Parts: sequence; structure tokens; C-alpha cells
Amino acid sequence: MKKSLLLILIAFACQTEKKAPMLYQSDTFTLYPNKVVQDSNISEALSATHLKSNYKSPSSSTFSRLVQFKFSINEKDNELPVGENHWVLIDTEHESPLLTFGKIPEAEPTDIKTYLPVNYNYTFKVDMSPVLKQFEDKGYYEAFDGTKIAKTDFKGFYIAGGSEPLSWDFVNLNQKGLELQPTNNPNIYSITVTLNPYNEANFQHKEWQLQTDLSNRPHYSSEQPIVDALFNLSLEEATKNIEADSTLRTGAKWGGVWTRDVSYSTVLAFAYHEPEVAKISLRKKVKRNRIIQDTGSGGAWPVSSDRTTWVLAAWEIYKVTGDEDWLNEIYPIIKNTLEDDYKTIYDAKTGMFSGESSFLDWREQTYPKWMSNMDIYVSENLGTNVVHYQAHKVLAEIAKLKGDSNDVYLQQAETIKKGINTYLWQKDKGYYAQYLYGRNDLIASPKFEALGEALSILFDVASKNQAKTIVSKSPITRFGVTCIYPQISGIPPYHNDAIWPFVQSYWNLAAAKAGNEAVLNQGLASIYRAGGLFLTNYENMVADTGDFLGTEINSDRMLWSMAGNLAMVHRVFMGMSFELDGLYFNPVVPRGYDGKKSLTNFKYRNAVLNITVNGFGNKIKFASMDGKLLDKAFVPSDLTGNHTIDIELANNTFDEDGINFVKNHVALPTVQVTKEDSVLKWKPIDGAVTYEIYKNGKLLEKSTNTSLSIPDDNYASYQVCAIDNEGYTGFLSEPIVVSKDTQLFEIEKVVSKSDLPYSNYSGTGFVEVSLEKDRVITLNIPVKKAGNYLLDVRYSNGSGPWNTENKCAIRSLFVNDNYQGVFVFPQRGTDEWSDWGFSNSKKIHLNAGVNKIKISFEDWNTNMNVDVNTAMLDYLRIISVD
Repeated sequence: MKKSLLLILIAFACQTEKKAPMLYQSDTFTLYPNKVVQDSNISEALSATHLKSNYKSPSSSTFSRLVQFKFSINEKDNELPVGENHWVLIDTEHESPLLTFGKIPEAEPTDIKTYLPVNYNYTFKVDMSPVLKQFEDKGYYEAFDGTKIAKTDFKGFYIAGGSEPLSWDFVNLNQKGLELQPTNNPNIYSITVTLNPYNEANFQHKEWQLQTDLSNRPHYSSEQPIVDALFNLSLEEATKNIEADSTLRTGAKWGGVWTRDVSYSTVLAFAYHEPEVAKISLRKKVKRNRIIQDTGSGGAWPVSSDRTTWVLAAWEIYKVTGDEDWLNEIYPIIKNTLEDDYKTIYDAKTGMFSGESSFLDWREQTYPKWMSNMDIYVSENLGTNVVHYQAHKVLAEIAKLKGDSNDVYLQQAETIKKGINTYLWQKDKGYYAQYLYGRNDLIASPKFEALGEALSILFDVASKNQAKTIVSKSPITRFGVTCIYPQISGIPPYHNDAIWPFVQSYWNLAAAKAGNEAVLNQGLASIYRAGGLFLTNYENMVADTGDFLGTEINSDRMLWSMAGNLAMVHRVFMGMSFELDGLYFNPVVPRGYDGKKSLTNFKYRNAVLNITVNGFGNKIKFASMDGKLLDKAFVPSDLTGNHTIDIELANNTFDEDGINFVKNHVALPTVQVTKEDSVLKWKPIDGAVTYEIYKNGKLLEKSTNTSLSIPDDNYASYQVCAIDNEGYTGFLSEPIVVSKDTQLFEIEKVVSKSDLPYSNYSGTGFVEVSLEKDRVITLNIPVKKAGNYLLDVRYSNGSGPWNTENKCAIRSLFVNDNYQGVFVFPQRGTDEWSDWGFSNSKKIHLNAGVNKIKISFEDWNTNMNVDVNTAMLDYLRIISVD
């Protein structure tokens, strides 16, 4: 009898386990109310304050024996053309053959069936005599693309690659310890590294138990213990990220306040969780009564131009708190910032603003390799422009509250919105293009950009119908929404080929607003899978594996990731929306998350709210406060005291729009185009079924050929891209410009030339411009006929590296006393003053005869450094485009 009873109980237990409810299931992982299961990896919520995980990263067990790499001078990608890499296929040896710098390698093998052991020491050797000989003979080394690296600018030789600890992050090779060292032979350099580094700590079972007193914080409970536990874990991590100076730390590995990180995090969660700490953090990002652009590409602003995310955060804090002193504080800051931006990055032709993709601030991770920081300045990005749109809407609202005229800000906002929908909307795809790019003639890149798409929905740039198609037609991979899609060939995971939980969070908010249950359900699972298995809020994960190891850099306890986790409770399940008149509730709960959800001790201005949401769906059946029915789920901003809010959902499904699941996909490499006489030529791209050829920004033809005869035009700019068999487009090639009428005006002929010891300039010298020297340069330029011309300047800027700092030089351009915008001179390498490139170009109408060209420093040209705004100017180039 006892044996029979035992068998019955076992059978019942098995049946119960088998029928355990699932929040989400795919062929990759399953999310249950109390656990996450991914193959043999299991994370379980033992309680709302206790999680255990046995997650083991797969990265070390699948480390390829084929190692691809390049050598580098001065931490730049200047050895081999794009797509050409050295390689070694490691068997049992621990040393490479002697390679020669600049020598094109043979094609690498493709059938690699075994993996490299962990902690494998390996020495790379290279003969640098081709560079050293040119240094001695010419004073510079001329790279494959014609770039000249001056001997006086030389800092070191490096190795870059895609196998850890190698990195394709060229500008940080020295920081990563990847500098080559001389050997006994003066021409041969080498480096020994440990490939496939293995740390046992990444493979041990882990456990999280709440250690922080959260009694004064909001308390959340539901019928999904995994959500409750991750909410508490995120709250605890948030408290740990408050520094001694009451600012929000960016991540466990990243100290200090970063404008976009703290801003996006504040909008998600910290405006209501830590409004005073958020205020202090935002104040850290103000200088000269203007918002600070974080250090970044080419010397920060205006190459990077998403500092206006600060506006969104500052406004969210005001809506949450109603603090009039705060409103008075932020008003002039926002106004000054937007006025400078308008003079510096506004494009009257498109109605949009130029600058780098918001948060995607790593050049190679989002743009083709041929694009310099100047090219990024010229580009016009979806997410960045949606932020500028909303910033203008916010300024208009503040001006209205202050009794000031707001018409100009509303008009500017609508112009940006019109530009986005005119130039970036892709009707055939059902979502926006990521940006316009192309130097002189801008063309839309058809890639998907998750954050920009989400923001376009949340800030109503997209119509309701557009919002529905964006959410239902955008590509979603198995572990979540990738930052961009398709991925960029040859670029390791970070922004490319990766999922960021904070981006996923904004995407989830957009899915909730658009009313798409399937997309929201998958997005919630993406966040809870990662948090549950990793037991922390990592910044990113590899798209193909969902692993936190394998991206270029990563950190646990990331501010915006934990903010996103918290926002899923507050912004989605509770449906909180803070407005000027009060707090609105519009819960959005997928059917799997059915049941009672309770958020207690939530402090809103002078009230304390205990909120209960019951049921599922995105429609409210009824709502009450303190037992009295409400006309709408809303509490006014002047509410005081303790109150109970009860919301009953209609138990409706909202899954009719569906989800576009796709396999992760890598676009074809960028075409490399050359011109020989009157023929454009390019090497065939493996996998390309056709090529698109553009002339002056317009599609000229589609062809399967790899050459094109071009007419004898006065001016033309050509670009080519490859299309694969699934219809995905690779990046456009670097523009090939054909011009019959190009004039160079040596600036040193009208301004005293500098006596600095730099080389590789044109003419007899160059001119130094700084805050002290040659603040105004006037050139009287004769042209034979009236018409449209492109004006740019050959320059150098060795004030800082390609990827960081804040010393981008800026000068205003006046033509015949009319303001025409700015020339931007981004940094090109620390102390590399003999590395010359071109500024952005301005298309200007010139009169027949003499035209007055003035290049001057104006107040709005002040960069983020303030004190250093320096460049060397070689010549002014004028190209007739008529």
C-alpha cells in the first residue's frame, strides 16, 4: 500500500512538473514563473530575495583554432584593405610563421572542426622592415590606401584580431596590452598572448541573496517569483550604484556619470526611484550652462550629438516631482543647448540634425570602415533625430509653462518629424532606416536600429499605424532584439551582433504601447532570461549565443540595464506614465503573466500608493482608489496621504499583429570601388546576387557586373553596394568623386604659416587655428562662373585619439557675409599632427568673380573641452558640382 501510494505521488509530481505553466518557450530557452531553463543551464527563484543559477558560459569550449588578425601602426586599421586579414590555423605549435607587414595573405581555410584548448600561449611575429625602410627613406610610410604615416608621428606597432585577448578595437590596442615589442632583430617585432583565456569563476554555480535593506523602497510581488526576485536584485544593484557624491555610477566597471547612460536610465526608472540622485547626476553633465556631450568619436560634439537625451531625463524628473526650482534650473540649459545645436548640426535640406547614432558611439560597430569621424558628423541618424524632436517638444512645453513664446520650438520639432518620415521611413519594410550617410550625397541605410525605432513610437514620431508595423515587422532574433539588423561583416559583437537589455527595455515599452503581445512577451523573456541566468544586469550579450562573454567589453551591474529591469514592473505591468497633471496607469500584461501584481510603498510626490493590478490584457475593466471607482486609472499630482489603487484588467488578448522572428544574419562586406580611367571597378563579393550603383545619391542601376563605364561629367559621386540572396544590403562603398573643376587655395598664402615641425602638407606650409591664433581667416576666392560648389578644408587635428576625448575643432563658415554653417575638424590621433584629412563639405552658391570666404571662431563653436579648439589648416578645396 505504501509503495503504491509512493508511486502515485511520484507520478503526480512528474505530471505537475510537466504541466508547469510557462511564461515563454522557444527552441532556445524556456521561462517559467519561478525559473529559467536553457539547455542544462537553470536559474531558479527560491524566493523573492534568493536566486540560484548554474549558468556556464560556452565561450571557452568553442574557441576556434583559426585566428584572424592584422598588424597596426599607431592603433589604426592601416595595414591591409578591409576584408583582408592575416590568419593562423593553430595545431600544436605556439609560434606563428614570420609574417610581413602589408603582404596580402592567402585565403583562409573554412573547414575547422576542432577547438583550441584554454589558456593557450602563442607568439605572433612580424617583419616590419617595409615600414621602417620607408620611415628612413621618405620620412613616412604610405599605407595601402595612400594614407601617409609620418615617422615623427610614430608611436608603436600593434596587433588586432578577433580571438580573445586580441581585439578589433584598434583605438584601444595599447590599453589592452597589444603593442608589439622589438626582438634581437631590429626589423622583427613580436608579442606573446594567452589565447582562449579561461577563468574558473565564470563557470561556477552562482547564487544571489538580498543583502540590502529595501524596506523604504517600493515592494513588488506577483505570481511570477522570477520577476519579483529580479526586481529586488535590480533595486539592490541600484542602491550599490549610488556613489559617495550622490551620483549614479554607470556600471560596476565604469565609474562616473555619462550623459546618455544616466539620461536613458533616468527616463526608464530613476526619475521616480531616485529623483534627487538623478538631479545631482544630471548637474554633473552641465558646463557653461549647456549640456555636456560625453567624450567620444573624433572629440565628442558635434560628431556625437545625442547630449539632448539629458533633456528627456530632466523633463521626466519634473513630471515626476513637479519641482519648480528644477524647472527654472533646466530651462536655460536646454534652450542654450538647442540653440547651439541648431547653428551647428541642423540640415535645412532634410530638416534633420546630423551626428552619430544615439548611444552607438563606436565607429566600426555601426558604420562602414571607410567612414571617418567627419563622415559620421555628416550622417543623420534615426534615434538621434527622434531625441532632438522630443527635446524641442520639451522646450516648447517648458516655454509655455513659463509664459514664453514656444512657436519656434514647435515648428522645429515638426520639421524634424517631417524629415524623419520623409527621408527615413521605409514603406516596403514597415520600419525606419537607421541613418542617411554618404558624405556629399546622403542615402538611407536600410538597416534596422532598435533604439531609434522604439523611441519613434514612444515619442509619437511614428503614427499609430506605423507603430504597429514597426513592432510587428522589425526583425527579432532568438535571444531578443539586436541593436542593429542585419549585422556588419567582420565586426565582433558589441553594438554590432549584440543585444542590450536597456535597448530591449525601450523596445518592450514600444511593443506595449503599440499593443503587440507576442513581441512584448518575447522581450520580457529576453530580459528575465539574462538576469536570471547571469544573476546581475550585464550591459550586453552576444546575439547568437545570448552569452555575456564574447562581446568586446561588458560590465555587470550596469545602470541602464537595471533601470530597464525595474521599468518592466513600473512602466509595463503597472503601466505608469507621469504627466504634468498626474500619474496615469495603463497596465499591459501578457496572458502568461496573469494573476495579482502588487506594488506597495510607492512614493509619488506627497502621496504613498499601494497599487494592485489583477488579470491580464491591455484594457482596463475598472479601476478604483480607496474602494471608490475611478473614471480613469489616474491620480492627480496634488494627491496627498496613503492610498490604495486597484486595477482590474479585461483579460483580453492582444496578439493579432504577430512577431517577425528571424535568424541572425550578417550582411555582405562593403564593396571596395576603384576608378581606372573612365571605368569603375570592384572585386566580386562572395554571396552577392546583384550590385546597386548610385550616382549623386540616386540609384543609377542594378547590375551583376563588377565594373561600370561612367560618362565624362563635370561632377559625379558614385557608390556601390552588394545585395545578398535574402535581399539584405551591405554598406555602400566609399564615394568615388569625379570632378573636372577642382581648385585648391593654399591658406598659408594669405595667413602667416605655422613654424610647427609637421609634414605631409601641401604647398609651402599650413596655418594653425586655435583660440589664440587666427580666429578669423578671410579668403577672397575668384570663380569663373556662378553656380553650386562644394567647399571643404584639408586639415589635421592631433589633439586626441579617434575614439574619445572632447577636442573636436569647429569653425563657422561665412560666404559673402552669409552664415553657411560650420566646418568640423575631428581629432585624427593623439599628437598625429601630420595625419591629414578633409573636413565636412558645404554646398554653397558662389557668384562669378571674387567671393569672400570667412572661416572664423564664433561663440557657438565652443567644443566640449572649451579650452582646446585647435587644428592645422592646409588648403581650401572648391569643387564645382553643376
